[in-house]
Amino acid sequence: SLLMRERIRLIMIGSRDGLPSSTLAAIDETVGMCCKNDGMRLCLAVNYGGRAEIVKAAKTLAHQVASGRLHPDEIDESSIESQLETNGMPDPDLLIRTAGEMRISNFLLWQMSYAEFWVTPDLWPDFTERHLDLAITAFQSRERRFGGLASS
Repeated sequence: SLLMRERIRLIMIGSRDGLPSSTLAAIDETVGMCCKNDGMRLCLAVNYGGRAEIVKAAKTLAHQVASGRLHPDEIDESSIESQLETNGMPDPDLLIRTAGEMRISNFLLWQMSYAEFWVTPDLWPDFTERHLDLAITAFQSRERRFGGLASS
């Protein structure tokens, strides 16, 4: 398969709740088949919501505090990130939105905090390599500040 040939590791984030067993079996088989691949990581977001991910992380940290394994003062960005489903993956640098949508739609809320956005009015089925080139060119011309002030 392409995943094996290109050494791509598939990772699923999101809730398994409510998904058909045949879908879960196919995902589990594919994730298991390529779990040792050391190339690019392909993140498949299925039944995923950024708010739900943050709530789940907060609950895990709350349980750790309640059991005495974690002191509330030890909770910081790193401890929160360690409980997110994307732990170990870099945050996205660029979010490309099609159909003129100018929102993140509950997608990777924590991880998108410093991402750059590029929006096109074109629909996803019409998205081409030219669009990708335009997005990357626009991204390359931006000054990344990561929450800081613009340089003068």
